[in-house]
Amino acid sequence: MFIRSLAATLFIAFVALAANAPPLYAQGKTIPFDGNWKEQGLLRLFSNEYGLQGRRLDVISDGTVSVLWRPVSAALGTAKAAMWGWSVTQGVKGTDLTRRGGDDRNLALYFVFVDPQTASTLGRTTARKLLRDPNTRALVYVWGGNHAKGALLNSPYSTGLKSKILQTAQTGNFTENVNLDRDFVRAFGDRPKVLVGLAVTADSDDTDGKILAAIQDLQIR
Repeated sequence: MFIRSLAATLFIAFVALAANAPPLYAQGKTIPFDGNWKEQGLLRLFSNEYGLQGRRLDVISDGTVSVLWRPVSAALGTAKAAMWGWSVTQGVKGTDLTRRGGDDRNLALYFVFVDPQTASTLGRTTARKLLRDPNTRALVYVWGGNHAKGALLNSPYSTGLKSKILQTAQTGNFTENVNLDRDFVRAFGDRPKVLVGLAVTADSDDTDGKILAAIQDLQIR
């Protein structure tokens, strides 16, 4: 399923890219890239293109930025780890991700947490509503920026967002395995709350660059 139709040549490139991606993981809950993901634009008429392919998400960002969001079921609220494969065949240059308005990055994967009371009353339908709530905390795993790999950064947009650099601004294919518990404690100083949603972004509007990327076999456990 496509949110927007992708150019045929780019689609062929993504298929070839995915052929080298890691296989499905043997344990945990695989999160499909299906119709449960909804795009939420951050700037009017500045939307990315997303190809929802089941196991794989294809992303094109051409001087654009937006968020692709999905809620997760209550059964995944206590998730402690995640794994996925991702690829970038064309990306933006490294930027300062702590600077508002100059923070382009190839890909970012958000894990959004709230306290139990907020989880029961806020609802899980929109990323913007959740991210505005003072009880929200989000771990943001990033491919991009001009920071060192492993750096933990404050967001210029909210004290409830912390970014961890997994890959610097480059092209290639990587498999990630993250410990949500450990990273949450390091970022926020307390234990994770309830996982309520996931989001993907690609951001190329500040540099007017272009990103061709994919995420595959996203698993939470």
